[in-house]
Amino acid sequence: MNRKTRVAVLYGGKSGEHEVSLKSAASVLRHIDRERFEPVPVSIDKQGRWQCHELRRIDAASGDSLPILADSPAIRLEPRGRRTAILPTEATAPAIEPVDVVFPVIHGPLCEDGAVQGLLELAGAAYVGSGVLASAIGMHKDIAKRLAGLAGLPIAPYLALSRRDWRRSPAGAAEAARERLTLPVFVKPCNMGSSVGVHKVKRWEDLDGALTDAFQYDTEVLVEQGIDAREIEVAVIDGDPPVASVASELNAGPQHEFYSYEAKYIDQDGASIDLPAKLDAGEMARVRQLAVDAFVALECSGLARVDFFLDRKSGAFFFNEINTLPGFTAISMYPKMMEASGLPYPALITRLIELARERHAERAALKTDYAG
Repeated sequence: MNRKTRVAVLYGGKSGEHEVSLKSAASVLRHIDRERFEPVPVSIDKQGRWQCHELRRIDAASGDSLPILADSPAIRLEPRGRRTAILPTEATAPAIEPVDVVFPVIHGPLCEDGAVQGLLELAGAAYVGSGVLASAIGMHKDIAKRLAGLAGLPIAPYLALSRRDWRRSPAGAAEAARERLTLPVFVKPCNMGSSVGVHKVKRWEDLDGALTDAFQYDTEVLVEQGIDAREIEVAVIDGDPPVASVASELNAGPQHEFYSYEAKYIDQDGASIDLPAKLDAGEMARVRQLAVDAFVALECSGLARVDFFLDRKSGAFFFNEINTLPGFTAISMYPKMMEASGLPYPALITRLIELARERHAERAALKTDYAG
């Protein structure tokens, strides 16, 4: 009988999206194929402590969110041949069998921005999702837009401001925005997800207050041209070539001016979703190709959700951002778009684990020294 593949389901994290991760990971544990895979729950708490939990206890305790059990052993990771060892930090803790793959089900800063991916590389782990470079680029909205633009993707006008320059000359920042952009504008922290710190500014006198709030979350902030646009999303899964799902459309409720954090997570009636999006055949083909183009241009691996604006007046698509570890509950948009495209949620989990192992094997075969 073949040994099951041991999959560390990594959840939690030092991020404002910690609670979203607990929900995503609970969904993965419920739907992973237990005939093929043996899940190993591994958490990062809000203080950054790593722990490994007994699957039996997690299964017994989990509901819509995975718990982090305080008495589970703290751990560290290290390479162990083609596998990754999970080693308790206390000598008296029981031994833990190495894992074959890490499935990071974590979101936000210090989770999907390359920080954890770098640690997993050092630990020699096969892991689901993009590597260090693409993860860092995807989280950094300014750099992602620059590179996407260089690759030929359409980008709406925007201005990037550093906190240092803004503090030195708030009036200069406002003047630069007025010279390049027209009202309304959107103010966004550069490295945050889930619409945290995002503001729609309709009057220039309100810009400084929006920047003050946004700079609480990041040292770089974008001021983007507001567009009368529809919000279109596409899921992409790796392959040769990568494959894009059918697109979906997010419609903020009339009580919200845009798809804000409150519309996403607090207001149960904050938004409605059209899946598939109400696009004609040409528009659907166009946005799916743009999503694959963005995935390739930004060196992504495994999976990504690519977000676009569709200008209601001109019919033009604009690349907005890419999310390299999107929300992963069974009702999150990435799995839902994949399911609508013929890849059900359990099969999606399996395929992502297979892709992680394929990528790891390919990279492991590369030479690491020069023999002359």
